[in-house]
Amino acid sequence: MAMNFNAKEEVDGQVPGSSGVGGAGVGVSVAGGAGVKSRKPDNTAFKQQRLPAWQPILTAGTVLPAFFVIGLIFIPIGIGIFVTSNNIREYEIDYTGTEPGSPCNKCLNVSWNNTPSCTCTIHFTLDQPFESNVFMYYGLSNFYQNHRRYVKSRDDSQLNGDNNSLHHPSKECEPYRTSGDKPIAPCGAIANSMFNDTLTLFRIDRNETKYIRIPLTKQGIAWWTDKNVKFRNPTGPTKDLAILFQGTAKPVNWPKPVYELDKDADNNGFINEDFIVWMRTAALPTFRKLYRLIERPDNLRPTLPAGNYSLEIEYNYPVHSFDGRKRMILSTISWMGGKNPFLGIAYITVGSICFFLGVVLLIIHHKYGNRNNSADIPN
Repeated sequence: MAMNFNAKEEVDGQVPGSSGVGGAGVGVSVAGGAGVKSRKPDNTAFKQQRLPAWQPILTAGTVLPAFFVIGLIFIPIGIGIFVTSNNIREYEIDYTGTEPGSPCNKCLNVSWNNTPSCTCTIHFTLDQPFESNVFMYYGLSNFYQNHRRYVKSRDDSQLNGDNNSLHHPSKECEPYRTSGDKPIAPCGAIANSMFNDTLTLFRIDRNETKYIRIPLTKQGIAWWTDKNVKFRNPTGPTKDLAILFQGTAKPVNWPKPVYELDKDADNNGFINEDFIVWMRTAALPTFRKLYRLIERPDNLRPTLPAGNYSLEIEYNYPVHSFDGRKRMILSTISWMGGKNPFLGIAYITVGSICFFLGVVLLIIHHKYGNRNNSADIPN
């Protein structure tokens, strides 16, 4: 049920029963032949709050079915999402090295520009095969990419290939704006703290005598809009990035300049996909970012068969100073993306609460509702 109110028709903006001049509610008075404008709002339905209104009246006949319908829809959806999420295979390795027995403990106190790089190897076993394409992530914990000053510490014009911003970066990049008398490219704290561990995956044969390197695809890991629109290399008379970036300095913590990130010209400089993925800041202090893709060779063989594997890590990224953690994650995906049990649990919880409230309100209405059947609804 609902109550409706319609405004009365108005003629020439006048209130019915009032005269045009000198009557009650007149908006213009005459004094000495000159009109004085009143501060009273115009006599319209909108300004006098006489627009048509609709006010729903909640009754048992409308509320109870809504609770049951929401419950019956949300619970099956939640169960489907939860089961789908649990079917996603995921394997995680923490290689921070804080434990004394960890193979990476020797690299725990590595510096940003440690030469030579510290290398450690972790062996692990997959009990079940990974059938479809596998996504390889690196994960960080206790790393606050959502800090306001950190998020602002970048120059999007420079990253978009603007030649003027390349040599005159934004002041938001301070204190990583210049190095000596040269501008830093890319400037800012985000770029300066780019993740630079190198992860290599091997499969060990049954006799444990042969290590088979698993091919990792490094392109296709960034958003298409980032790769093709938001990030661009500077332009000039040549395509040699070393010449285009001449007169700039590398970020303080980088071992090499931006134009040496990759030998592939389509994945070098500002359009390097590892760099682009890192520049998309995370919302929470514990996060993961896509590192590589492992594509399924054919439909007859799984991407990663069950068996023994080896993860070789070139340990360059220090996290021990801020009590951080580093992880490598292998995961498949489904139609809903990666593993996320929270969404299914949320649907099931909301649906269950609505269904439970519907039952409770139905019992209360059945027991006490007849007492108010004769009550009049006020106008």
